[in-house]
Amino acid sequence: MELRTDDKRWLGLARACWSGRTSAGLPSAALTPPPPPSVAIGVSKQDIREQIWDYMESRNLADFPRPVHHRIPNFKGSYLACQNIRDLEVFARTREVKVDPDKPLEGVRLLALQSKKTLLVPTPRLRTGLFNKITPPPGATKDVLRKCATSQVSAGAKAVRNYSSPVGLDSRVLVDLVVVGSVAVSEKGWRIGKGEGYADLEYAMMVSMGAVSPETPVVTIVHDCQVIDIPEALLEDHDLTVDYVLTPTRVIATGCERPKPTGILWSKISWEVMGKIPVLQSLRHREKQAGKDVTLRDEPRRLLGASSQQPAHLTAVRGPRDPPLPEPCPAQGEDEPTGTVCVGNLPRDARVSELKRALRELGAVPQRLTWQGPRGRALLHYQNPASAQQAVSRLQGLRLGAATLTVALARRQRASDLPGGRVQEPQPDCRPAVADL
Repeated sequence: MELRTDDKRWLGLARACWSGRTSAGLPSAALTPPPPPSVAIGVSKQDIREQIWDYMESRNLADFPRPVHHRIPNFKGSYLACQNIRDLEVFARTREVKVDPDKPLEGVRLLALQSKKTLLVPTPRLRTGLFNKITPPPGATKDVLRKCATSQVSAGAKAVRNYSSPVGLDSRVLVDLVVVGSVAVSEKGWRIGKGEGYADLEYAMMVSMGAVSPETPVVTIVHDCQVIDIPEALLEDHDLTVDYVLTPTRVIATGCERPKPTGILWSKISWEVMGKIPVLQSLRHREKQAGKDVTLRDEPRRLLGASSQQPAHLTAVRGPRDPPLPEPCPAQGEDEPTGTVCVGNLPRDARVSELKRALRELGAVPQRLTWQGPRGRALLHYQNPASAQQAVSRLQGLRLGAATLTVALARRQRASDLPGGRVQEPQPDCRPAVADL
């Protein structure tokens, strides 16, 4: 793998450091990596992130893109650190490797492609799936491989898309090695990311789909200053730990004994996150069918407690009921689906702005909204029945205040079944589905 000019300089300095001298005649101590920032007792994860980001910027250790705040920081010498993965036996025997799209991991992605390994990268923010498989064209040049290895969120995004294909949940994928970025990591293998939780969630999702096992090694690549002591009290069950830490000057086998996540902790996930990650909704549906507890963080429990077997929503505060709807005549046949969704059980004090905000957060914004607050309902008009059905799925469990809203497709009767052949306007049926009772 060709090194950039900065990394060639780092390699020369590292070799000089190992030999105890430099070409400039300076003692090797002058080239010793700067000590990491000290971590005070009682700090939070965010405190540690801010210290690392500030330290790397102030010491000019950071590399493009800058500033490194709120990112997995790229650093000078990242390609040199990435080369160290070739010293790991696990990399030599790896066939499929999943590497995060962070800039400092670009060297690993390139090495994986040059070594003819199957490279998997997460889709940006998991919007369209879990990950993509990067497949360079036959006889790809070094320049093409380098473009394939670039981050999906960088200027090379178009190149990556040209050579990638999505990997579905039903794909028989078995990941041999996972490489993640970090803001901070300890020699014990405890890791802190940038705070969005995507690396932890991606790993948990891979566990859920059977792509990784507890024995699948996890590697992170950081600058030496990012290796610090992390208080164990900061770690939670969903936090991903690492087995190897690679820096420009070190290869650390952590021997971490703390268990990795064994699956998705649904109690840590909100409806807002569910609305942003469609693949998460599919995994939740699968696990629900398998009988697992998939209650979300902000979703009411079905049972009040061990001493009560009554559904919790029976005691919840309800908004005004919709007026009773006429039962359809048996001779009318089935109703035709429409692009209208009825949201019912709106609280008396609900505001249309609150509902609009919830719709935006869940990714279910309609083309038009008809507000019928005094009747305790609203009609959401979408482009077609398929869009309306998708909105119904995303809005299940939606709450405003203390009330759980009912969400259902409105239907219109066939023209042939009505006097004069006219088409009746959509009939809002906001009663809860049988499964929710």
